[in-house]
Amino acid sequence: MNIVIFGAPGSGKGTQSDKLIAEYGLYHISTGELLREHIARGTHLGEVADSYISRGLLIPDELMIDVLSDLFKQHPEHIASGVIFDGFPRTIAQAEALAEMLKEHGTEVHAVVGLDVDEDELIRRMLDRGKQSGRSDDKLDTIRKRLDVYHKQTAPLKEYYLNKGCFHNIDGNRPIDDIFSSIRTELAPHKDK
Repeated sequence: MNIVIFGAPGSGKGTQSDKLIAEYGLYHISTGELLREHIARGTHLGEVADSYISRGLLIPDELMIDVLSDLFKQHPEHIASGVIFDGFPRTIAQAEALAEMLKEHGTEVHAVVGLDVDEDELIRRMLDRGKQSGRSDDKLDTIRKRLDVYHKQTAPLKEYYLNKGCFHNIDGNRPIDDIFSSIRTELAPHKDK
């Protein structure tokens, strides 16, 4: 089963991804973590990524697609066991590229879990996370920019996946375990794919 976890920054994608991995044994692909790792190591990709991330902007489609394509080529076994995509795709072009990459491996996106959280709650969560983690992209001005970018560039993916019949809208304003219970219920029909 291949799952895309979808939602605004601060919606709980990482938290719910961890629970999905434990429940279904999926391989976790977090493009944010991959990019932060490159930034920490000071690689060229990290420098390019940081120039976008630190300003609250999305990484260009071509760069993200190349990073993911390279990961698939190096580790095709991950696709065979099922994958959860956290932070990818973020644009329609990325969604189309992901569909093609998965098709090459004889599979597809089976379900998109959309975490729907009120904007004030998103801001509160990210400010709290920034105090705890020190993440440079969890400052108020950057958060507002990230949310603006999300609404303009990423939110249209909801309609894209609704039209494909695989989008599951989840109320993400509730306690973590309640959210996860709803996700498990929504994913039950996809479990044996």
